[in-house]
Amino acid sequence: MEKALWYLFTATRGGYNRVRIVRTLSDRPMNANRLAEELDVSYKTVRHHLDMLAEHDVVEAGEADYAKLYFLTDRFERYRDTFEDIAGQVEE
Repeated sequence: MEKALWYLFTATRGGYNRVRIVRTLSDRPMNANRLAEELDVSYKTVRHHLDMLAEHDVVEAGEADYAKLYFLTDRFERYRDTFEDIAGQVEE
C-alpha cells in the first residue's frame, strides 16, 4: 500500500488533486458532483481521480447507483500516517 500511495500522490501529475480529494473525504463522504463543486474542478476530473483512488483501494463507493457516496477505505486509514507524510511534501 505504501508504494501505491507514493505513486498516486507523487509520481503522477494529478497527485495534488488526489490529495485534495482525500482531505475532503476525510471530513465526510461525498459524491463526485459535490467533490467537483467543493474542489472547483470538473466532474470528469474528479471521476478520473476517484477511479484511480478506487483502483488502489484508497476510496470505495457506497451501494447506491445514483449519487454514489465515496468513502476512504479501512485499509487506507491504516496507512494514514504515510499519506500525511506524502501529502506534506505534495502540498509544499
